[in-house]
Amino acid sequence: MPESWVNLAERIGSDLHLELSGAGGRRAVLIRALRDAVREGRLAPGTRLPPYRSLAADLGIARNTVADAYAELVAEGWLTARQGSGTRVADRAAPPARTRVPKRAPTRPAAPAPPAHDLRQGQPDAASFPRTAWLAAARRALNSAPNEAFGPGDPQGRVELRRALAGYLGRARGVRTDPERIVVCSGFAHGLRLLFGSGGGGMLRGTLAVESYGLGFHRSILATAGVRTIPLGLDEKGARVEELTGSQRVRGVLLTPAHQFPTGGPLHPARRATVVDWARTSGGLILEDDYDGEFRYDREPVGALQGLDSEHVVYMGSVSKSLSPGVRLGWLVLPEHLIDGVLAAKGEREAWASVVDQLTLADLIDSGHYDRHVRRMRQRYRHRRDQLVDALATHAPHISPTGVAAGLHAVLRLPPGTEQSTAKAAAWQGLALEGLAEFRHPEATMPTPDGLVVGYSTPPEHAYGAALEALCRALPPA
Repeated sequence: MPESWVNLAERIGSDLHLELSGAGGRRAVLIRALRDAVREGRLAPGTRLPPYRSLAADLGIARNTVADAYAELVAEGWLTARQGSGTRVADRAAPPARTRVPKRAPTRPAAPAPPAHDLRQGQPDAASFPRTAWLAAARRALNSAPNEAFGPGDPQGRVELRRALAGYLGRARGVRTDPERIVVCSGFAHGLRLLFGSGGGGMLRGTLAVESYGLGFHRSILATAGVRTIPLGLDEKGARVEELTGSQRVRGVLLTPAHQFPTGGPLHPARRATVVDWARTSGGLILEDDYDGEFRYDREPVGALQGLDSEHVVYMGSVSKSLSPGVRLGWLVLPEHLIDGVLAAKGEREAWASVVDQLTLADLIDSGHYDRHVRRMRQRYRHRRDQLVDALATHAPHISPTGVAAGLHAVLRLPPGTEQSTAKAAAWQGLALEGLAEFRHPEATMPTPDGLVVGYSTPPEHAYGAALEALCRALPPA
């Protein structure tokens, strides 16, 4: 069949809901298309077809070809032809609807019922996000921002935010820095990728010491970058950084010195000095994860380790605990020799952190609203922790939180051999929480204590009491 006839037939056929294709001559193709359209109900009974002369002219074929096709279908009973009425689809019984065997949906396990109470660590109180202050800060920032702020983003971050962070971190966390040493990122995980990922700022390769308990997600990022992690032991004084001395393999160490995650203790002052001395004498690098350094309840927060040596410590922070993980903003305070490499890893333009969010956070800090929000949340989380301690003292006095009064979670030390059974009992009570073993480094050799990591920031205020009652019911007896 000539291609020109097929193309024209498809155009005409679309008006008749025909599919003109397949093998055979023109007459056979037209008969088959009309028959299929009637059979499948696409040409309804009583539909008038074009006069065969018109259709033949449109298709560019002989009139006899179309006339013969019509005659054949009339003879078969598909069409009727009457003088003065033209050729129509026969008024016959409508074809039965096709019975389609439904495809069997793939078998999926039933989704577990959502927990009644979420006591997982790491999430701030979402209901306390300072919406009004954030909106006001955004309006002020947008009104005062220079036009160039809305061009291609600076990979180092908006200078307004870097200035605000330099001032805030200096007075609130004892960080020694200036705006030129700060690189804005989208959070701690992004910071790790900038430091260790492909082209990651000329940073170290090979082996990094980490605390024997920490987030597996962070260890996975490092493993993907080809960095091997080895665990440092932990005790009541924090990470055993003396294990770094004499090690030829270790080029750096990742620590949570203000509030060890998740066990909860600060790094002892003598060990803070020890790890800084190690970095100076070995040329090593300390990565300081200050994930919740503002939230200390029994005393003033411990200052950042970076304040002891700004050339051997990379200070890493974010607003994921103080504001919300939904505000994708974090920062690296870098030794001078790492700045160019990290900026090269980010690229020529900012691809992660929103300029509007950067300007808004800068205004929030400069206006004092950020400090007020942190103070308010410190009081709220302290009250939440006190409620947890009181509930344990009343219903499970043999169990108490370990570590210092700080942060958004507490670790409950359990009797030996009871962690798994207690976690199952908590699930039966409708609680979502995590066992301490989930955070253990797979190569750690120190004895494994049993414990639960209980987040107290997430449950809504009206449900927190019920969550604590359910938790106490799940705990093992004395």
